[in-house]
Amino acid sequence: MPAPFQTRRVYRAVSDGLSGETDFIAEETAVALVYNGISHVVLMATPQDLDVLALGFSLSEGILSSPAELYGLETVETCDGIEIQMEIASARFQNLKQRRRNLAGRTGCGLCGIDSLAAAKPRVSPLARSQTIKAADVRAALAELGSRQPIRNQTGASHSAAWVENGKIAAAFEDIGRHNALDKLIGYGAKNGLDWAQGFALVSSRASYEMAAKAAAVGIGCLAAVSAPTALAVRLAEDADMTLIGFANPQRFTVYSGEEWVEAV
Repeated sequence: MPAPFQTRRVYRAVSDGLSGETDFIAEETAVALVYNGISHVVLMATPQDLDVLALGFSLSEGILSSPAELYGLETVETCDGIEIQMEIASARFQNLKQRRRNLAGRTGCGLCGIDSLAAAKPRVSPLARSQTIKAADVRAALAELGSRQPIRNQTGASHSAAWVENGKIAAAFEDIGRHNALDKLIGYGAKNGLDWAQGFALVSSRASYEMAAKAAAVGIGCLAAVSAPTALAVRLAEDADMTLIGFANPQRFTVYSGEEWVEAV
């Protein structure tokens, strides 16, 4: 398996010429998700935690409704990239074939291959909510996030997605793609029984509609992003009764939906 980042000799422009030094560069690998022998999507991803990426993508995209429908998973390296070969329940595979989606995924693009405008707008139902989010917990998690991003700290080229409970980061994953980072977190949570009602997801990116849709699809009640949301993401969060937070930093943040679930202290 390739390392998540590589070293390379680079030359920096300084006042008196070029200065040679060693730099760290994030790796980007083509990862094909193969269901019952049929390749469904190719993601450009950071080559680590690929098992939870595959499971998380399958759940957040509605290919699977539970981890129990994934019967087996094998990672195979090829000369062109990495294949994640999955065996899934036959009923789910039939549903997958009927969707007629042939995605060509890339960093920052979640709609490639959608074959109709109707398919681009997800349907969400109101989430079951029971626990409020403390502003102090959001601030504490943001203060911790930097130390949980080793690839970004080395390369400056990755996003992260973290799960926070009681102000502490319980799990964090990185990837060059923000969608991939969130899917890795979702897959890990599904495998390890995280209770999506007991905390919130924190992402180092903007909150696009797809990030909100992925969170809503698995029952995450609060999504906090360090950058801005889109208007469509806000509308989707309102439909799902999801708390959506943007422009989050350790000093302040903005609540765009679900403010009744946020304690100001």
